[in-house]
Amino acid sequence: MDKVAVLLNEMVEQGIIEDYAVFGAVAQMRYTEAVVTLDADILVALAEPDKLDVLSPIYDFCRERGYFPEGEAVRVGDWPVQFIPAFNKLTREAIRDAEIGDLDGIPLRVIRADYLAVIALSVGRAKDFARVLALREAGAVTDKEISDLAIRHNLTSEWNLFRKRFDES
Repeated sequence: MDKVAVLLNEMVEQGIIEDYAVFGAVAQMRYTEAVVTLDADILVALAEPDKLDVLSPIYDFCRERGYFPEGEAVRVGDWPVQFIPAFNKLTREAIRDAEIGDLDGIPLRVIRADYLAVIALSVGRAKDFARVLALREAGAVTDKEISDLAIRHNLTSEWNLFRKRFDES
């Protein structure tokens, strides 16, 4: 993962992306026990988010450094990395408020647990609900933190449905 961290920080320094944060299963591992994942999901804030092919500068940058696409991802060392443009106010805010971790002396931005939970609620797949449950069980996030963020991003009904489904079982 250190090669991924170096690449991401270089992309920011070179202006290829404005910012980034690891999210998905890799981010979850910062807060809970290890989970199985096949790739690293990276939320990216782009300088030109309205371009038709917003990811082409990222793919070009990676290719110049010897990292090539494999399906929907780019292979960086051992990791297939999937770049996902920030797609709404919640994901842009999650990148902005990401925590900075240390990976063998290399800074790596990671989505905070509350944002990870609320993004998962907004998507609403079974594996997303499992993520919210794991984050809560690990004590990485409180119900109040989820609720406050859900209210701010008009996801109160999703949070209430989740609680009804999982807290009353």
